Amino acid sequence: MADMQAQLATGQEMPILYWNFRRPLLGISSGTLGGGLGERHWALNASVPMSYDRDDPGTHLAELGAALGLAGPGTGLMTGVDVRDAVTAEDGGVSVSATVGLGSPAWAAAPDGHLRRLRPRTGEDVQPGVPVLGNNVGDPGGAYRPGTVNLVGFLPVRLGDAALVNAVATVAEAKAQAMWELGIEATGTASDAVALFCPLDGPAEPYGGPRSAWGARLARAVHAAIMAAGKDWLANPRAWQP
Repeated sequence: MADMQAQLATGQEMPILYWNFRRPLLGISSGTLGGGLGERHWALNASVPMSYDRDDPGTHLAELGAALGLAGPGTGLMTGVDVRDAVTAEDGGVSVSATVGLGSPAWAAAPDGHLRRLRPRTGEDVQPGVPVLGNNVGDPGGAYRPGTVNLVGFLPVRLGDAALVNAVATVAEAKAQAMWELGIEATGTASDAVALFCPLDGPAEPYGGPRSAWGARLARAVHAAIMAAGKDWLANPRAWQP
């Protein structure tokens, strides 16, 4: 799919990874801009500083898209890491772009305030070299680090609405598997976002779960992208700065 090809804009106020679709696609997203389910003409993933304090990120993302000449309804995500470090993985026609910051991971089912915790598991299953970066829960002196996993994925076949919802769940499962294999006690971060796109027409695939034909490919692509980007970030934890 030509729609998979990302472009990088660095002449704006921040680096932006964006996709200007050659034809409208059906999208499902948790993004601040263009979230939900519907026809989308473009997508972007923008780096912002950890000091970002605008209370209208959806409007800001729309402004960034307009400055890039992106027209029509789009989807926008933000991250505290540099989108130039994005990793793309493909599997059987499915493509996924991941930007990964792992400084603020947490379990999904956890008490309120369970954030900013990065403690690799201990034992023989942990890969050597995975650093312990501190724990800010009850430790005000701990170092704050960016913690967002953003995923933008493209499937070459139409998925039915229910299958798209299932595909989002599949993404979450693959992300949790990658976190475990990276040696991190977490299922994700509190600010993770996802955007998935597929054609608007064609026979609708009814399933998007991890053992369906296209869900399995999506899961493997998500897993591979997060593993590669996650290992890179763990080797050199960093945030984007203007």
